[in-house]
Amino acid sequence: MTTNRAAIFDVDGTLVDTNHLHVVTWWEALRQAGHHVPMREIHRAVGLSGGDLLDHLLGDDRATDGDEQVVAAHHALYATYFERLPALDAAGDLLRTLAGRGWKVVLATSASGAELSALRRAIGADEVILGAASADDVGQGKPAPDPVRQARELAGVPSEGAVFVGDTVWDMEAALRDGVTPLAVLSGGIPRADLEGAGAQAVYRDPADLLGSLDASAFADWKRPDPAAVRALRGLRGQR
Repeated sequence: MTTNRAAIFDVDGTLVDTNHLHVVTWWEALRQAGHHVPMREIHRAVGLSGGDLLDHLLGDDRATDGDEQVVAAHHALYATYFERLPALDAAGDLLRTLAGRGWKVVLATSASGAELSALRRAIGADEVILGAASADDVGQGKPAPDPVRQARELAGVPSEGAVFVGDTVWDMEAALRDGVTPLAVLSGGIPRADLEGAGAQAVYRDPADLLGSLDASAFADWKRPDPAAVRALRGLRGQR
């Protein structure tokens, strides 16, 4: 078994079924602050860090003096679910299977602190998780490559030795920017076409589908991201 490859996972929407909880709690936090944002727009922004999410939804040219209160309200509302966060089917089994095959399992998430602890409890596979790159560990969140790079460095693996699994376009863009192979799952609610358009090498229904397809996936048949796709994305979005 190899030990120089890393399986990096996003958490919300990828391993734990929480994206729609985030949508509702962000919607309520924004409503309390006088912002009326359609839930469909919030859903597309889930996966961004708090400040980036507000920039995306409200514009980065706005007054930001109320941002901390909105972020705090979202956290307080979401925290009411910490003890009942539902893992997606086979999430823990997927991580254990990859670890058993010699992959170093690492998380890359915008969650931190008590929220990250609650998510890890829901997954129930801490015995095989090497570590986690959280919002507290990086200068910029996804779609910047920082979270993926930090997770990969925790595993001590170069970009060509890593696969990243996520559920949003931000995840796919972050993986490509770090030169890591991006795989996607549909369990976060983002359409297949959007994920493929953002660079996903393959798209699976959920962790259970990926687990059942491991021997036909990038975890078995090693393929690096298309360098042309990486250059095109960098040219379109710019390095962050």
